[in-house]
Amino acid sequence: MKHFYTLLLLISISFYAFPQQAYYNGIDFDNLSGSDLKDALATRIISTHTNPLNYIWEACQNTDLDPMNNSNVLLIYGWENGTDGDVTNDLYRDVNNNGGSVGDWNREHTYPNSLGTPKLETGGKNMTSYSDAHNLRASDVQRNGQRGNKKFAAGSGNSKTVNGGTDWYPGDEWRGDVARVIMYMYLRYDSQCLPSNVSNGNTNALDSNMIDLLLYWNEADKVSAYEDARNTYHTSGDTYSQGNRNPFIDQPYLANMIWGIPAGQNAAEDRWNLLSINEYPLSSVKIYPNPLKNDYLNIKTKTSLSIEIYNVLGKRVLTNKVDAHNKTINVSSLAKGVYLVKLSSKNGSTTKKLVKQ
Repeated sequence: MKHFYTLLLLISISFYAFPQQAYYNGIDFDNLSGSDLKDALATRIISTHTNPLNYIWEACQNTDLDPMNNSNVLLIYGWENGTDGDVTNDLYRDVNNNGGSVGDWNREHTYPNSLGTPKLETGGKNMTSYSDAHNLRASDVQRNGQRGNKKFAAGSGNSKTVNGGTDWYPGDEWRGDVARVIMYMYLRYDSQCLPSNVSNGNTNALDSNMIDLLLYWNEADKVSAYEDARNTYHTSGDTYSQGNRNPFIDQPYLANMIWGIPAGQNAAEDRWNLLSINEYPLSSVKIYPNPLKNDYLNIKTKTSLSIEIYNVLGKRVLTNKVDAHNKTINVSSLAKGVYLVKLSSKNGSTTKKLVKQ
């Protein structure tokens, strides 16, 4: 959800600049990728899910608060400020106006109960997968009913049924939230919550259970302050906090490290600016000398590249291009210091650290 309460992009060369870093201590992000990284993250979020919650209103009343007004909850799939007379499309509602009547909000299973294999409520409605607060979102009662258990599918604009009413588009402002929830549920509950059971689109080349549309949504709709607040709440120790985090909110680029960058897509936001050092498919590209003691940076490449150089504050300070014949750029305008060099081709991008002495 990027239009509302957009979180400013922070570029830092240090993973330890992020307060959630301790949660991931011990996971080898430099060397793990694919199913190995997926398994490591799954182990972490399962082991830290220490406070399973009952399916209760109080959880959403704490996690879904509007960052701009804590007397309201934000309603997933909503977009309007309540002035058009149609309550079903409202973006927010009074935190205490919950129930099952018209104008109330209730709790939406982003990953529908009935699409789990087995159903999320199997064994009783207090089962962890049924009551996982990362999956539950406040929603207008009627809009929740319109979504029902329809699968997610491609669309544009506001939330609505698509493909003749058989599928559901969550809306441009909610598609990233949805993708990150579905990917979390896949890690947390494995085969019970396969992305392919809840979304339509092309199958991922590396994992037949993943749908590439979710990777696109994760990239296209960046993490919002609302998602960050929900994620942080769950490690707060409060009564209704689960104890675990959604890794794809903390670092959307993890999805690409696990499932790759599908053809025609861009990599998701790399909020830590540490992982993209190993980004592929441009792993063979090199920059040298590094550290750099003069004004000319060489790039070892067999393809044309666009180059963007950022300082440690995230400001772009230089742009250039190279190809297979011209592989040197003038960086005399750069002062001594540490920089991030982003190299992009039609197949993807990679980011490398550069020290100029």
